[in-house]
Amino acid sequence: MLNKVISNLLSVLALCYFLSIELPVYSQNNTKQTEVISEKLKYSERMALSIVKRYPEAWKIDNNDKLKWDYKTGLTLYAFDKLYGKTKNEVYYNYIKNYIDSVIEPSGAILGITKEEHNLDVINTGKVLFNLYKTTGDQKYLNTIHFLAEKLKNHPRTNSGGFWHKDIYPFQMWLDGLYMEAPFYAQYTVEFENGKNLSDVVKQFEEIQKHTYDPKTGLLFHAWDESKKIAWADPVTGRSPNFWSRSIGWYVMALVDVLDYMPKDHPKRVTLIKFLNQAAEGIAKYQDKSGLWFQVTNMGKKKGNYLEASGSCMFSYAFAKGANKGYLPPKYKLIAEKAFDAVVKKLIIVDPDGELHLTQICGSAGLGGNPYRDGSFDYYISEKIKIDNSHGTAPFIMAALELNK
Repeated sequence: MLNKVISNLLSVLALCYFLSIELPVYSQNNTKQTEVISEKLKYSERMALSIVKRYPEAWKIDNNDKLKWDYKTGLTLYAFDKLYGKTKNEVYYNYIKNYIDSVIEPSGAILGITKEEHNLDVINTGKVLFNLYKTTGDQKYLNTIHFLAEKLKNHPRTNSGGFWHKDIYPFQMWLDGLYMEAPFYAQYTVEFENGKNLSDVVKQFEEIQKHTYDPKTGLLFHAWDESKKIAWADPVTGRSPNFWSRSIGWYVMALVDVLDYMPKDHPKRVTLIKFLNQAAEGIAKYQDKSGLWFQVTNMGKKKGNYLEASGSCMFSYAFAKGANKGYLPPKYKLIAEKAFDAVVKKLIIVDPDGELHLTQICGSAGLGGNPYRDGSFDYYISEKIKIDNSHGTAPFIMAALELNK
């Protein structure tokens, strides 16, 4: 009888080996052991593996309950794309590919996205398609790339030539929108149009700089309404009333990422570098002694204001990359390191199994809409504060990569 049991067990083990099935590992108390994320890994991988552990399927990131094409998912996958480029770990590549394959059809059509809808957020996720197409040669990825480029071509603009943020925000340009569209637009025109529209890419930054940059603080207001009709807009300038760190973070990340595609001899390259240096100088003035930045950038410890993770991570990434590429003076690398170290020390929680959690992330913020968001100080500090929101975790990975942390 014992011999038969042993024989059957050996047969099962042999079948598992043949089929490459991994048997669960049990401890002495017969409970499945928890996979441990090693503290010996770089912070970029520790955070990425924590995200995969929390959300084995990328579409569920941020606890989404519905499969959809989402700019925040795209933000995370872009960080994974950069991480894959550094490590060549197929876990990150497959995480990207599995999501994209679930939201685009063989024709290249995107789930839930029509050519008639105008929304800059839709463009952002398209950045990960370039590498998927290069590595697979699958036509559907190219079709989706062209589809998004066509949407951008037909996107409505202000009278001065800037992209509206969305159909529901006519004549408005938001700092967020520059990150959503400009890096994709720049890469597309370089790879498929010989760079013919790079000046138009820069035009978007010129419009934002002209209408939202504040020389007194060196910061940029969250948005501008050309029509000056929306209630949050200043009746003279059209500007929104406050400085929000994450929106400025979107802007400087857009600058350093677009510069990847600007040839050194392009006459507008120096314009973008100038804008980056102006913004960096202003941002650096408001870095708290802790190394972090506040939710409302220039309001410091005003009651209700708090040290916010996503803006701090975005600034760290942009400063580190800017310095690494020579766009910014070396001192900004030190500022980036101070910020990243502060995030790790003050805002990261580590579980016993090595999983990382990032705290103090503004869940979401915007202007207008329903319910109406007025852009006041009280509004920005009233938005929910979340843990592990991708607005913060993705820039954390990107900053860690640039700093080799």
